[in-house]
Amino acid sequence: MDAFETLVSEIAVIEHSRDLGRVAEIGRGVLRVTGLSRVARLGDRVLIGPPDTARIGGEVVRLTAEAAGILADRALEGVAIGEVVELAGRADIFPDATWVGRTIDAFAQPLDGRPLPRGSTARALRAAPPEATRRRRLGGRLRTGIAAFDTLLPLVRGQRIGLFAGSGVGKSALLGRFARGVEADVVVIGLIGERGRELREFTEKILGAEGMARAVVIAATSDQSPLIRRRAAWTAMAVAEHFRDAGRHVLLLVDSITRFAEAHREVALAAGEEGSLRGWPPSFAHMIMSLAERAGPGPEGAGDITAVLSVLVPGSDMEEPVADTLRGVLDGHVVLDRSIAERGRFPAIDLLRSVSRSLPEAASTEENAMISRARALLGAYDRAELMIQAGLYSPGSDPLVDAAVRAWPALDAFLAEEAPEGPATSFARLAECLERARAG
Repeated sequence: MDAFETLVSEIAVIEHSRDLGRVAEIGRGVLRVTGLSRVARLGDRVLIGPPDTARIGGEVVRLTAEAAGILADRALEGVAIGEVVELAGRADIFPDATWVGRTIDAFAQPLDGRPLPRGSTARALRAAPPEATRRRRLGGRLRTGIAAFDTLLPLVRGQRIGLFAGSGVGKSALLGRFARGVEADVVVIGLIGERGRELREFTEKILGAEGMARAVVIAATSDQSPLIRRRAAWTAMAVAEHFRDAGRHVLLLVDSITRFAEAHREVALAAGEEGSLRGWPPSFAHMIMSLAERAGPGPEGAGDITAVLSVLVPGSDMEEPVADTLRGVLDGHVVLDRSIAERGRFPAIDLLRSVSRSLPEAASTEENAMISRARALLGAYDRAELMIQAGLYSPGSDPLVDAAVRAWPALDAFLAEEAPEGPATSFARLAECLERARAG
């Protein structure tokens, strides 16, 4: 985009008039505002306070004929009855190709201190996914740079997978490896509810210059309001859709969907929705499913969004509502296990609890046979591990367990290998590991 187009875009969003209301009631974090209920819409942004002051942002979360309910972006200290509230309208963003290599916030404002050009086309944060009948099927297998994902858990173009993990088991490091190694034109990374100190560490150390060269990072830290944390996920998706509609293949990494769901829960409860399933409001399932559905293969003539969505699972509870809901709508799930991380193997993938729904189509007949054999050996070792470690297993009792004992060290090491040369070399390495099972 040239300077003239940027100027036209900036002029186009200048408001010619303003709708104003007044604060009528303050309570439980939600403001009751009169004077806007007939012009405001759910989801509209507002600015609280006189124009010449540092105003507080907010969002319309409830409407009646008499008043609008406003949830503020930050603490309401200093706000008084009768305070001016300006309706800012729908909060669209204007993505642009020059955003690649930049770090922005949930409102598409730069976080790196440099000006950020505005694109020419507005994009709604809560857009509908492509029509189901027009979407292409999943594409070909992608090179990831990680042996396990090049072979046993293939990632294909347009696939959506969940990365299920507790805290501190290497989730962020694995996302960084995806950002650097997965085949894609653009990488869009949504960091939702992260600790503030981790943003720079992620961009400079985990991503590095190589990763940032093709990435757009959208960040909302843990101290920010649930409105902003929830919006960050929508902003990341809208940016990914911009590049998809331009014909690009986009890798979308979101860390984490759980914090997005938690932010929505706070907003929904403040708006008056009742908690039902383990304290989650009824709308939470639709909220996270509709976000996930926007990723995936695009329609003919567009690109694709390959998505890796991380899910926090406290206590490794895969049945908790967010994890259980997402497993049903994604094209695979990868489980990171704390006990594996504690013995020093990273990525700490629990292969037996992980599934890629791109199989068997993503692999040849020979490759599928190797994948099945590796799973069978790892499963046999897992079932007999306690007996083996206790010295209660007698070699020769079960040929499959005997083969598993021989192959397990090599297979376990294989799951931690990098794969700079691609899937063909990784499958050759997997074949070598399986050959050890026959060498008894």
